Amino acid sequence: MPRRNLISIEDLTRDDVELLLDTAESFLPVLERDIKKVPTLRGRTIINVFWEASPRTSASFDLAAKRLSADTLVFRGSALGDPHAEALKDVAITLDAYSPDIVIRRHPSAGACRVLAANTGASVINAGDGGHQDPTQCLLDLFALRQSFGRDLDGRRVFIIGDILHSRVARSGIMGFKMLGMDVTLVAPPTLLPRGIEEMGVDVRHDLSELGDADVVYLLRVESELTEPGAAYLPSLREYARVWGVSGSRLRPGQRVMHPGPLNRGVEIASDAADGENLIASQVFSGLAVRMAILYRTVIGYSDGTATREAL
Repeated sequence: MPRRNLISIEDLTRDDVELLLDTAESFLPVLERDIKKVPTLRGRTIINVFWEASPRTSASFDLAAKRLSADTLVFRGSALGDPHAEALKDVAITLDAYSPDIVIRRHPSAGACRVLAANTGASVINAGDGGHQDPTQCLLDLFALRQSFGRDLDGRRVFIIGDILHSRVARSGIMGFKMLGMDVTLVAPPTLLPRGIEEMGVDVRHDLSELGDADVVYLLRVESELTEPGAAYLPSLREYARVWGVSGSRLRPGQRVMHPGPLNRGVEIASDAADGENLIASQVFSGLAVRMAILYRTVIGYSDGTATREAL
């Protein structure tokens, strides 16, 4: 069977995405058992390589692999040294010495996972590379939405609000949401929108005046570095919160509020919205089932769903 990588949402077809979401749903009963483990990937080796700190994503992938009975190896942060000091090809040679079936990688440089995939015999899953892509976040977001709205997301309207310019979550999300038929609107100050972003088939707004039209309100973290001297992105976080921050008073009943985390309370999201009815906890829970599905399909293949029943 040919080796399969997941570097970008563009690596998947709509059928692939729907199969992954169906597979994730089939794993939900496993997560509700007293013994939350199946032997599906017993004897397989999965390596997590995280140059960027992301405790939740790393833990989610590690636990997903263990729920499938795989052997895991984790490299994090300072233990890996300078991410730019060693050639990516040499990193691939080192990792191949462990004979992994899958390498999961987060790296600060866009395109790093594609380079790794070209120089290793293992399948590569991108857990985030610079400002490029974060495909597994997109898939877990789609799963959480499908659990909330039902299987058909066609015609649902999602507003992505915040720092679009630097966000790999936004790039993957735009592709994934549109792939499943959703309408995407981006809301941000002009300084935080990439030039030509409309070419991705999205609407662009610079304020929240049409927020009531959204079925999904997807908030991105706004970092304090955007207001530092010389950055010229925002005058202050207080000003951002006043104009673009989402509070309960700006939401209407039935809107699904989402955030990839970690939350920056009082900036992009007010506490009443963060603590109110939203899908944020569902996104975290969805991450485990979806990453189990991704690992399973990467090894077993993207055929029909019959193999999933055998895995349980």
